[in-house]
Amino acid sequence: MDAIHVAWELWNEGKANDYVDSSIADTCSPTEVLRSIRVGLLCVQDSPNDRPAMSSVVCMLENEEVTISAAPKQPIFTIQRNLNPERGHPPDDTYQVYSYNNVTVTAAEGR
Repeated sequence: MDAIHVAWELWNEGKANDYVDSSIADTCSPTEVLRSIRVGLLCVQDSPNDRPAMSSVVCMLENEEVTISAAPKQPIFTIQRNLNPERGHPPDDTYQVYSYNNVTVTAAEGR
């Protein structure tokens, strides 16, 4: 499962604060963590109309007084780099596609 889906599952279960790495959890504000995860999930929405503008993202992250009224929907598509343990680091240049709605991705390559 990739990072976006882990964040979504924890958010959906009301356990979003569990997403914070334990080595820094004591130094993070739970309110800021929830706000950051919520904004992040809004930024990966399927429909561009559901994603906030970058100016809004900055405002939401910098200003606690700004109310975030939109609720994120479940992300439906992600791409994750395929790590090949036999080749070591860096990983090979392949990607694995995860999709809940049968979307295909076509990459145009120049000659």
